Amino acid sequence: MSYGNPAGLDATFAALADPTRRAILARLATGEASVGELAAPFAMSQPAISKHLKVLEKAGLVSRGRDAQRRPVRVEAQPLAEANAWLEAYRQTLEANFQRLDALLDELKTTQGR
Repeated sequence: MSYGNPAGLDATFAALADPTRRAILARLATGEASVGELAAPFAMSQPAISKHLKVLEKAGLVSRGRDAQRRPVRVEAQPLAEANAWLEAYRQTLEANFQRLDALLDELKTTQGR
């Protein structure tokens, strides 16, 4: 099984390994937010949230825009789509394996039931 950008996948999955970063992405899925808005639900400082955002930015999962004095953070879908495609290939392979196993078990039931 091959996939396009192994380093990109590594960065994506490393970034997604942290629950705070996943929660930040979940919040950003509803729309852009400032660092302050992203920090509000967490019991951590804005600099700590900024460190998480840097990891997400490095993985290409978020980007920052400019809106006057505000630098809204937005989610970027492409790395998630690439990770999903990688996982989907494994899902399809495993599903095919289970279907072959089901067919074999059905055949065994039929031959033993005679």
